[in-house]
Parts: sequence; C-alpha cells; structure tokens
Amino acid sequence: MSARTLLENAAARHWTIGVAESLTGGLVTAAMVEVPGASSVVRGGVVAYATELKRTLLGVEPGLLAERGAVDADVAEAMARGVRRATGADVGLATTGVAGPDAQDGKPPGLVFVAVVTPARSAVRRLELDGGRAAVRQGAVGAVLGLAEDLLGGEGSVSAGR
Repeated sequence: MSARTLLENAAARHWTIGVAESLTGGLVTAAMVEVPGASSVVRGGVVAYATELKRTLLGVEPGLLAERGAVDADVAEAMARGVRRATGADVGLATTGVAGPDAQDGKPPGLVFVAVVTPARSAVRRLELDGGRAAVRQGAVGAVLGLAEDLLGGEGSVSAGR
C-alpha cells in the first residue's frame, strides 16, 4: 500500500488525515508528506513517544495506560481517536509497539499495534514483526498504511485482528 493511494482515497471522500505515532517517530507522516499535494489531505501528526504524552496530547485514559501499558490494541485505537480530535482530521492513524532491541514493559521487540479510525468504522491490527529496529519501524509504517487502505479503499468488512 502506498501513501499516494491512501491520500487519493481520502481525497476522493473529502476526508483529512491525522497521525499519532510512537515507535515510528514520524515515519508515517513523513511517508505521506513526500507525496505531492499531501497538504490537501494531511492535517498533521503527533509523535507521542513517551507514554505520558499519549495521555496528555492524545487523551488516552490513564487507567488504560496503567493497566496495560502503551503497547496495546485499545491504546492504539485510543491514540487514533485522540489524533482525530487533536488535529481535527476525519481519519486517525496510530502506531505503538516495541522496536527493540530490548523488551518494554514485558512486551517483546517486534510486537506492534496499528489502528485506523474513520467516521464510519475503526480497526486495529496486532503484528509480530521480525528484524531489527529499522525493520520493525518500517513494517509498522507499511501496516498502518495498509490498514488505512483496507478501510478507505476496500469493500466489505474489515477484521479488527486483535
């Protein structure tokens, strides 16, 4: 899935996009703004690398973060919902996970959750990615763009994949 296709699908619906990123650190937003004309669709991105920023900038419930940690399906979905509010976008994309090389909060490197929330529906995917930091981060970028393509460009139901 390419960022260009995602932007075209969003533009066709007159929807805008906001991105909440943790482990990807801005790579998803960067992939989209490389596409000429992205400014007509991309509202902005929030890099909430620290867990506290997921709460303060994106509105993720403190109890959820305390109970499950930042690497969780419901946290990813809350980040996507929160970035919609924060940026005024129609569609929210989110990435959270462990790029490695070490585990985080007992979660292994390569465990990633990506989420997309549109005005019509939402979905979350759990990934277990192989490779070093760069491979995990790039895998997360591709996965969230792919999930967004499923929701914006695909027909039929989308499995939450939790």
